[in-house]
Amino acid sequence: MRFTTERRLDDGVLEREFTLGDVPGYLWTPASASPSAPVPLILLGHPPLGLSRMYPRLVARARHAAAEGFAGATIELPGSGDRPSWPALDQARADLRRTMAAGEPVDDEIVDALVLPLVDRAVPEWRAALDALLSLPEVGGPVGYSGGVISVGVRLAVVEPRIVAAGLFAGSLVPRVIFEEARRVTIPLHVLLQWDDEGNDRQSALDLFDAFGSAEKTLHANMGGHTGVPEFAGEGVARFFARHLR
Repeated sequence: MRFTTERRLDDGVLEREFTLGDVPGYLWTPASASPSAPVPLILLGHPPLGLSRMYPRLVARARHAAAEGFAGATIELPGSGDRPSWPALDQARADLRRTMAAGEPVDDEIVDALVLPLVDRAVPEWRAALDALLSLPEVGGPVGYSGGVISVGVRLAVVEPRIVAAGLFAGSLVPRVIFEEARRVTIPLHVLLQWDDEGNDRQSALDLFDAFGSAEKTLHANMGGHTGVPEFAGEGVARFFARHLR
């Protein structure tokens, strides 16, 4: 991990950009973080739209996490932002857009081509980032994962024992194999669902929630479309991580 920029935000949060190999990312730490008082960490997941586009929402989430005494970190997803283009993924996205524009059902082949290669590449990168982040003296455990892509969050919850709780956003298409993996998830979960999400099948989201093997799992559903998540929904997420990361 190599830090490339550093600045102190007006609320005292330290923002650092980094690269891990060829993967860019951000780390935000509260003013209270120090080698003598390391803080828990939340990995901030996001859709594959590019870090520069997602930055305003990510930094807002990181500042909320810092106010609770947590560090927040994120990395650029494969094929997004300034990372090399990924022709197969671009083709899968084009196929999805064409299918939805035609009003046709999105079949398993399109979903698998769109999501599974991303999960297979992104999850090892998230784990490598976690290795590097937890080697910093001011960052400790436990670790949470928050956000999307939900299939990435499911896979991480299965394979990464350092993640002890996850807040997931049911806002993306989910391959059938991820439903099977969801049965192996046992950590506490807090799932947000937008009831009228135009890009997400509601019944599929409910079926995925039902599939999770966690003894503690909570579903919070709000009216509105994909980008209409109410501000107060974040309060529930904050309380969830406060319970499990402190």
